[in-house]
Amino acid sequence: MLLLDGKYTHISAVAQALSPFFQVDVFNNTEEAMAALRRESYHVVLSDVGDFLPLERDLVGQKASLVLNTIGEGVCIVDSDGHCAWSNTRMRKFTAAVSEKVCQICNQARAVFTRQSSPITDQSLTRSKKYTFQVESRYYEAITSPVIDGEGNVIQIVAVVWDATSSRRLQQKIDAIDQSGRELARLDAEIVMKAPAERLKIIREKIIKFSKDLMHFDHFSIRLLDKKSNKLEVVIAEGLPSEALDIDLYAQPEGNGISGYVASTGRSYICHDTEKDPRYVLGLNHAKSSLTTPLRLYDKILGVYNVESSEVGAFTEDDRQFAEIFGQHIAMALNILDLLVVERYTARGQITDNVVQEMAQPLNDIVTEAQTLMEEYIGDDSMRKRLYNIVEHVETIRQSLRTVKAGPKAVLGCEAMDTAVTDPRLCDKHILIADDEQNIRQTIADILRKLGAKCSVCKDGFEAVNLLNQEKFHLVISDIKMPYRNGYEIFAAARRCDEHLPVILMTGFGYDPHHSIVRASQEGLASVMFKPFKIEDMLVEVRKALCPEEPKVPDAKAPDASKPAEPAK
Repeated sequence: MLLLDGKYTHISAVAQALSPFFQVDVFNNTEEAMAALRRESYHVVLSDVGDFLPLERDLVGQKASLVLNTIGEGVCIVDSDGHCAWSNTRMRKFTAAVSEKVCQICNQARAVFTRQSSPITDQSLTRSKKYTFQVESRYYEAITSPVIDGEGNVIQIVAVVWDATSSRRLQQKIDAIDQSGRELARLDAEIVMKAPAERLKIIREKIIKFSKDLMHFDHFSIRLLDKKSNKLEVVIAEGLPSEALDIDLYAQPEGNGISGYVASTGRSYICHDTEKDPRYVLGLNHAKSSLTTPLRLYDKILGVYNVESSEVGAFTEDDRQFAEIFGQHIAMALNILDLLVVERYTARGQITDNVVQEMAQPLNDIVTEAQTLMEEYIGDDSMRKRLYNIVEHVETIRQSLRTVKAGPKAVLGCEAMDTAVTDPRLCDKHILIADDEQNIRQTIADILRKLGAKCSVCKDGFEAVNLLNQEKFHLVISDIKMPYRNGYEIFAAARRCDEHLPVILMTGFGYDPHHSIVRASQEGLASVMFKPFKIEDMLVEVRKALCPEEPKVPDAKAPDASKPAEPAK
């Protein structure tokens, strides 16, 4: 309790009465009382009315000065001559260049406020003006407000100034991420016309580039969610060891690491210290922290985007925000690729059905007409033979149409292999053929056997991996989408058995749900065949895989062109 002894009222008796109950400080003049108010906090102030008003004014002025000097923004008053009449502590910490720029802005604002209406009768009707400016490499924002005199004239400008560099750079980063996202999802005619594997390769290269150049993430992986198995399949990986990518993770909140937690909950996760976080599983060698965000497409989780760092606490909330925005663009780009594959598959099937229906009647008419003419040319064996050939050609066309209509469940041109002879390049070669379509695997095996190869067939990925572990093979031909194991898993199993074992993957119309083509291509995949393919094309790929071109060795008997020819004797 503070008591101020007044000029007219002596307060000592009051202080004596209150002392037994309160802590009382008595002062004889206003200056001492004000000094005490600056040092201490009081619950009650007692004084004469005549002394209280100046005490109150001083107290309000002190509080106002305290507020203005404590806030994080710079505050200044610029007079009618364009000079700074007053500034708070934060404003005085800005550089001289910033202060000079603020005075210039205040002069501009004065002109604007003066033009609005003359004279200004109600200061509350005058709206403040916001300005943005740059000094050297930093950005600033200022809000200016006019001080109006009794005659409506602008006599001063009050400016509130703050450093907006952080927020500006944050917005620039978000804009850059947004731009890169549009680039990821951009589809032009050149990309659409490419094969699905080539399109995915382009997207992969862009994701890696943007992750490194824009996000500054050097070690990361992208796992996509397989809806049927709930497994998180690795699609793209950069800078992470193979043992970390071989771990099977599922979209479950417990027991499947951070990636499983993020995929199941849809919530991002920052691991500040891998040694102390029980959710963290094997990742980057000597990893100290990680950031994992969901690949979200609207309300659907397609997978996760995981980033690793060798430093503890390397990721901030800003990094999380950036990664989430970037992850949405990745999800959209990958979803567009899948839609293109489905559209291609569906459209091709519809077109084939339409062609078969449209050609059925004309082909029947050709056969009927040819048979009628054969009756008329009885005795003319030459003409009848030509007509018979026409009927045979029509049947070949019908068979081709039936084969094409079967789509990825067929192999084209098998009839041409009826007279195939043994190929020395295939003799005694042991080839593993894996496909869940019996017609495909049996047709390929029959043709390769005719050419001298030894073939083992499997109806699913589980059988294929078991055979790879039991027998030695010279080549593996596998479908990408099969039960129990996908194409990449079979490729990886083959490479574990023999790092030089060539593998050819097959896919129906380029459909690659686990993105096996891109992953395996990075690690030495021999080739990819898109169903339905011609048997001649398949044999070309098989021969290339079994007998890769070797550098030519100069003939020892041939003269060395680099040496001058010896003179004739």
